[in-house]
Amino acid sequence: MAGLLPVEEALARVLDGASPLPEEWIPVGDCDGRVLTRDLLASRSQPPDDMSAMDGYALRASDLPGRLTVIGEAAAGRAFGGEVGTGQAVRIFTGAPIPPGADAVIMQEDTARDGDAVIIDRTARPGQFIRRRGLDFTAGVSVLPAGTVMNPRSLALAAAMNHASVPVHRRPRVAILSTGDELVEPGTAPGPNQIVSSNALAIAAMARRAGADVTHLGIAPDRLDATLARVRLARSEGHDILVTSGGASVGEYDLMRDVIRHEGGELGFWKIAMRPGKPLMMADLGETRLLGLPGNPVASFVCAMLFLEPLIARLAGRAVDGPATEAAILGSDVPANDLRADHLRARLTTSADGLVATPFPVQDSSMIRVLAEADALILRPPHAPAARAGEPCRVVRLPR
Repeated sequence: MAGLLPVEEALARVLDGASPLPEEWIPVGDCDGRVLTRDLLASRSQPPDDMSAMDGYALRASDLPGRLTVIGEAAAGRAFGGEVGTGQAVRIFTGAPIPPGADAVIMQEDTARDGDAVIIDRTARPGQFIRRRGLDFTAGVSVLPAGTVMNPRSLALAAAMNHASVPVHRRPRVAILSTGDELVEPGTAPGPNQIVSSNALAIAAMARRAGADVTHLGIAPDRLDATLARVRLARSEGHDILVTSGGASVGEYDLMRDVIRHEGGELGFWKIAMRPGKPLMMADLGETRLLGLPGNPVASFVCAMLFLEPLIARLAGRAVDGPATEAAILGSDVPANDLRADHLRARLTTSADGLVATPFPVQDSSMIRVLAEADALILRPPHAPAARAGEPCRVVRLPR
């Protein structure tokens, strides 16, 4: 297996030259998960005026304790039109503007009403229960910097800053093509020697979760003309990534290599030092980057997780940190590893010693049920020695 590319170098080549996609403006309500392309400035101050933080009475702190005349009312969205003088108070509600002349608010629980007067037997400090203008943010100030990955909290902030739309990196456009005479769509009766296609649906779900817009190109038979037609469609429609799944009837990926050659593309690599997923291919087809995933379902999933998701993240403007790993201990013995990095499907449990990762006894890359039941991948570097139950390991949790 000489000439296999290490996983780290393969990822570096997949990401090489991939930069965040151009800017587009979208409604603020649609920006969850998107990445800002520029600093977002507050177009207003929040709160816009000094506001009451409580239901109670706005007054002059120097008048307390005492009996004050109630001269009016202020509510959220409805200010009191006059000014508070000595010995006066305004009935006020949370979110209402502080009337001129007042410098404190007393909670209604600390007062007693007597007709048009309010009796207060305690003191107050100036500024008490008042939210000052600009307490949250001030007009003209950069509040959300470029590069922010928007979430429901930052979305709410952008809306409060009075932005109806925000500038973000365009979503990566991903086209997915399954190849192989042996494949049929789910819900179809397979013929002799045929199987139901599942890779494309799983890859599409992963790509959407990663923030991409996805197009299904269906299943291409093992013919150069049919595959070329689908690839050219993906390129003509402006897809940033073309993901293929499966090989060809003669020679592993021979057909896709012919496609790349016909399209004038440049093959970045073919075959990497990982298990499952050795027959991974990457090529540049002009503005479209081709990622050729293995046909075996588990290999396809693991390669999409390790290579497709980071590529989508890079194009979307997010940081690419690689999968987050955790420390665990082995729940059973594992054999020595060869020159390929292993990704063993495992169940996770907890014990007094911490997180326990127990690999499934059969790790065949065709077993979708094992993948579906797994909680994590145990990472085994190339040439790792045999390890016994209870020894430390590193795991990557699978998405739920």
